[in-house]
Amino acid sequence: MSATASVSSRPPSQPPRGLFITVEGGEGVGKSTNISYLKGYLQEHGVDLVISREPGGTVLAEDIRSLLVVPREETVAPMAELLLIFAARAQHIEAVIEPALAAGRWVLCDRFTDATYAYQAGGRGVSPLLVRRLENLVQGELRPDVTLLLDAPVEIGMERARDRGALDRFEREELDFFERVRQTYLQLASESSGRYRLIDASQALDDVRTQLHTICEELLDCWAVRHE
Repeated sequence: MSATASVSSRPPSQPPRGLFITVEGGEGVGKSTNISYLKGYLQEHGVDLVISREPGGTVLAEDIRSLLVVPREETVAPMAELLLIFAARAQHIEAVIEPALAAGRWVLCDRFTDATYAYQAGGRGVSPLLVRRLENLVQGELRPDVTLLLDAPVEIGMERARDRGALDRFEREELDFFERVRQTYLQLASESSGRYRLIDASQALDDVRTQLHTICEELLDCWAVRHE
């Protein structure tokens, strides 16, 4: 085989793997509003970005989301809820997240597995060890590179949630449920190895965006240095 043929038969070099950014927080902390801001800022700075959410992100996963969030008379068993969430996550990872990251695109996701620790383990009382087993089974080594935790007192968040209109099945829980969710999020952040960025979402929107702006600049600078 000639040298020319040998070179031409080599597979093209793979693009650098994209960044996986998740946005977490309880109800009414402004995730949707601030994800919209992040989207605009990052795209203005040339980031090839995929926006998604959990549960959801694909047709099948969105169908599962509907099963989870629509209020119903039947009590949903915590184990059934947990398995539905990870079923949706498995499809989301396979169809959206992994292909995007492998292609060098950034993924900005409204919630991921930290929400499962907060809502199902912290809120519902499911064993966090069980969540971890499912996390390892479904995700393998996939974890977010950065998690933006929007934090606000429960009373403030729920007042905002009620102002949005009809509440879904999760939003109808009692305040002590959301307090457990919040405390679990804060515990996860305090125990992390630097993945979390804690953002005071009780502040005015302009102040929250100032915090997000600083974080985005840091991410863009790190990305540029990594891929010089």
